[in-house]
Amino acid sequence: MAKLIVILGDQLSPALAALRQVSTDDVILLAEVGSEASYVAHHKHKIILIFSAMRHFSTVLQQQGLQVCYLRFAEHSGIESMTDAVNYTLQQYPTLDGITVTHCGEYRLQQEINSWQQQFSLPLSILDDDRFICDAPRFAAWAKDKKQLRMEYFYRDMRRYTGLLMQGDTPEGGKWNYDAENRKACPADLEQIPPLRFAPDAITAEVVCLVEQHFPDNMGSSDNFCYAVTGKDARRAFLHFVQQQLPVFGDYQDAMLLNQPFIFHSLCSMYLNCGLLDVRWMCNKVQQAYQQGLVPLNAAEGFIRQLIGWREYVRGLYWLLMPDYKQRNGLQAKRDLPGFYWHGKTQMRCMQQAVQHTIEHAYSHHIQRLMITGNFALLAGLSVKQVTDWYLAVYADAYEWVELPNTLGMALFADGGVLASKPYAASGAYINRMSNYCKNCAYNVKHTTEADACPFNALYWDFLNRNQQQLAANPRLALPFANWHKRSDSDKAAILAKAAATLQQLEQL
Repeated sequence: MAKLIVILGDQLSPALAALRQVSTDDVILLAEVGSEASYVAHHKHKIILIFSAMRHFSTVLQQQGLQVCYLRFAEHSGIESMTDAVNYTLQQYPTLDGITVTHCGEYRLQQEINSWQQQFSLPLSILDDDRFICDAPRFAAWAKDKKQLRMEYFYRDMRRYTGLLMQGDTPEGGKWNYDAENRKACPADLEQIPPLRFAPDAITAEVVCLVEQHFPDNMGSSDNFCYAVTGKDARRAFLHFVQQQLPVFGDYQDAMLLNQPFIFHSLCSMYLNCGLLDVRWMCNKVQQAYQQGLVPLNAAEGFIRQLIGWREYVRGLYWLLMPDYKQRNGLQAKRDLPGFYWHGKTQMRCMQQAVQHTIEHAYSHHIQRLMITGNFALLAGLSVKQVTDWYLAVYADAYEWVELPNTLGMALFADGGVLASKPYAASGAYINRMSNYCKNCAYNVKHTTEADACPFNALYWDFLNRNQQQLAANPRLALPFANWHKRSDSDKAAILAKAAATLQQLEQL
């Protein structure tokens, strides 16, 4: 029996379940299709990364003596979707008698895949994606009968399950979580250690030309693409992070600095999420570095928590709650996304920096995403769909399974508290504490109602005021609401008037 093995653009892993029993009689399909490249306006770097990595992966498979049907973007008339690509390949190889694919990362595409058996009248085998540590049944079993699905308790379960940073049943160092030690502001004069960069090779150069031809108006510039596109280079990039950046990553992982987009972050989420890196290998390397005394515990634990905690948790939540989860809008946020999310032209220095980093690198780190662009969207009541589509489009590591819960649930609190125990709403004071942006801003972070007031300040109080019915009972918001209610009526009126004026002129901020 010879089968068609379909490999998706985020499944570029030699150990992928669908490739384990591959034979030289099988045909492996990789396809650059229009529907996947354009369902949102993906950043140019994201398209370059995925298409180039796919082409490199195809070369490796062919070097192993395997049959590969590789369909390049726009080179075959009528192939716009993965279904079209499968149909074309089956016509080219009529003796194939089955289709094998690994479960994909997006509900939308999985529904399309589910239709293939009936559409093509061939047996369809959909294999679990065991590149993840926690499969859907395990997550569902963990979530069953719980009133709250908090990541921290899931993370502890994953620590016990994997044995990472454990001494028997006890967490290394006696505590599960060292996040309190990872919130230091970064001194502006601290020497930065940038992530490893890679010059585009001939294959990547071809893809750059393709992207400039077919996606000229998408965010970003192709000229500065410098990311790894092979597993070998992705591993080099990650080992550079472990050896050079991780020792100080923990202390400053929440910090932000003017014109410093990376601050000891690895950028390896984009490699992990498309399959160039393996999560178990990464965690083991970090654990080994800690055990060898090369990195402190708060850095090792903080990084491992991001992988086996947050990453596995949001994937489990996504598949547990989709498709209804995507429609949630608990705070009825409907205001249009301002243009500066796309062009970065705003006097708010923090927003300008976060968006400009995104434009230049298809990247900004988690605090910029949560507490700058996400926080502003939350406070301003921006459309949940427009915001989630933006995050999905502009970041090279964004796939719906990871982007949607992080944005809809954590940044926008649109799920009503399924993911987060409280909204991550903050005034300019938080941004001032964790960055040097405010010292270089046209707005005054200490002002709320004055002409030069930081927009985050009045919008913060307005957010609490307009959402009192949904949020007042949240115990974690008791102090902010108490502080709001202590204010005089005239003070409240001035703040709400300032917020209303700010919301009326978002495009001019």
